[in-house]
Amino acid sequence: MSAKGVKRASPGAEDEKNPLGEVELSTEDAAKLETVQKAIARTDLLLERITQQKMLPVYEQRREIAKGIAKFWPVALMNHTMFGIHAQHTSDQAALSYLEDVWIVRDPVESRCFTLEFYFKENPYFTNTVLKKEYKYIPPPAAANDKPDEDGITQSMLEFSWERDVEPQAFKIDWKDDSKNLTKLYPRQEGEPGDDMPEEPGSFFNFFEIAQDPFEIGVLIANDIFPEAIEYFLGNVPNDDIDSDDEDSDDDENEEEIDLEKPRPKKART
Repeated sequence: MSAKGVKRASPGAEDEKNPLGEVELSTEDAAKLETVQKAIARTDLLLERITQQKMLPVYEQRREIAKGIAKFWPVALMNHTMFGIHAQHTSDQAALSYLEDVWIVRDPVESRCFTLEFYFKENPYFTNTVLKKEYKYIPPPAAANDKPDEDGITQSMLEFSWERDVEPQAFKIDWKDDSKNLTKLYPRQEGEPGDDMPEEPGSFFNFFEIAQDPFEIGVLIANDIFPEAIEYFLGNVPNDDIDSDDEDSDDDENEEEIDLEKPRPKKART
């Protein structure tokens, strides 16, 4: 019988040992590494909190400037590919064209929790001037006995879990009439029992009226779009290669075409 295709091991290879295969870690060294890991986590959290404080006046300055620029926030949001997928209905974009301001209010205790505020001018869709999405901090039982250190950091903060400690809230939108109620016209369609994700997201405004945020739109806005809003408004961000064949699927709606195209950035002088 042929031994074709079978490689012979080099003489003595079976005796060779992996020099990295038997690394032993003493209990003392493991404890030292754990201490350093906690110090790293604490420093990361402290730097994040300091950054948020330092950036606040800068964001306030941007806020005032952006209010004077037509459709700044609708354009910035729609230039984010994933956000655009969740606001693909023409009616959603028409309603978003009345958006004047987006702001984030951080929880005073746990700054990783926040409330998104969308400010709208008078529009034909709803009477609210502001729509909110709160990601409410639910302190774990151990937090009651926490003592903050000199920087205000507690043990519960270091053990923070978004899945465990955060509870998204629903917000009621006061629609002017059923013909403009986008969450009724385009409801979120849940998937089969046991599915984690909805089968169809429906209108973007379901994001406010339904507590759960399975697509993590709020986190996307807070951590990605809001800090880089100017870059998104100017279109200075790479576009993901995501099919947009269905973007115009709602052309039959009796809505005025809303121009949310990004402005053309000026060419840099050479």
